Amino acid sequence: MLFRRREPVTISERLRAFFWPRKGLSRGLRCVVLRVLRLKSSPHSIAVGVAAGAASSLTPFFGFHIVFAVIIAALFSGNLLAAAITTALANPITIPVILTASYELGTALMEPQAVPAIGGPEIARMIERLDLAELWGPVFKPMIVGSLPLAIGGALIFYPLSYQAARLFQERRRRARAQRVGTPS
Repeated sequence: MLFRRREPVTISERLRAFFWPRKGLSRGLRCVVLRVLRLKSSPHSIAVGVAAGAASSLTPFFGFHIVFAVIIAALFSGNLLAAAITTALANPITIPVILTASYELGTALMEPQAVPAIGGPEIARMIERLDLAELWGPVFKPMIVGSLPLAIGGALIFYPLSYQAARLFQERRRRARAQRVGTPS
């Protein structure tokens, strides 16, 4: 074969590359950030889209993040693609942190007697039996209440950061194009 390896890849090498890519984990994040910054929109539109994506990814509605982000971005005239891309903040690594934070914040915000104390094994047992009616009061309700401040806080943090990043990126790109056009080849 023309492009075959001389030595086949071992299973241990494949596992290592799966958990820690050869080029590093930051390369993927950098590609996503550059993809958002290269969008052909105003910095405000990109920032609204990023804020909508960040806000929806900090909710416990997994599977609906992109739908919520696109709806929020459309309501506030943000970039829909930036909103959809930014929902990647909710990934298998961050989901447990988001769920725990929204649950703890929700139980702190609600009256202590309104939310019965429930532990992890009890929640796992309820999930195994799929007692959604039983899970509503002690688990889902505090998560929804706690996710609202998290989502608003995430949007308030990501909007100015992404606005400045998009503005600076577009200015630098505009200056580079003007310099290329201005200098004869």
